[in-house]
Amino acid sequence: PAAARFGRDLAALHASGAPAFGAPPPGGPKDAYIGLAPMRNATGDDWPGWYAEHRVLPYLRRAVDDGTVRAAEAATIERVCERLPALAGPAEPPARLHGDLWNGNVLWGADGQAWLIDPAAHGGHRETDLAMLHLFGCPHLDRVLEGYQEASPLADGWADRIGLHQLFPLLVHAVLFGRGYAEQALAAARTALAG
Repeated sequence: PAAARFGRDLAALHASGAPAFGAPPPGGPKDAYIGLAPMRNATGDDWPGWYAEHRVLPYLRRAVDDGTVRAAEAATIERVCERLPALAGPAEPPARLHGDLWNGNVLWGADGQAWLIDPAAHGGHRETDLAMLHLFGCPHLDRVLEGYQEASPLADGWADRIGLHQLFPLLVHAVLFGRGYAEQALAAARTALAG
């Protein structure tokens, strides 16, 4: 029951919206962090263009500069960024995201609630938070998703776009933790291009 409630509550958080993609929460910082990595909350009106410019490409450039992603491999992720308008699914308004919603930032309370910690909050695409829950696994994820879908159904094909939404956190992890995450980002990019 707590997982289903968490899914419904997450849908409500997303539905609260944001004035633009990348918009910090009210009073929140423009220069923020996702974990130990800097994350600039620059705004945009178009999710595919904003996601490429302000999330994926800055970390791809840094991963190439650090030698974690080879220059020839970067072209695959750059092609995804170019094709994002066609790959992103139906347009949605900016949602208020947790922004770093991996399982370690979800605390399951004895009170039957899921408590979220350590946000990297910004306006984004709601599928991004759900993709983060998939990235490192989440207990009872199927029930979380059922609760979410009950409250706010997702667009057709959302599950096929999970890897697309994981590009940013995978590149962040590649910069912070090394080549293994770069390989996962490249695999996600190849899958997106093949779909």
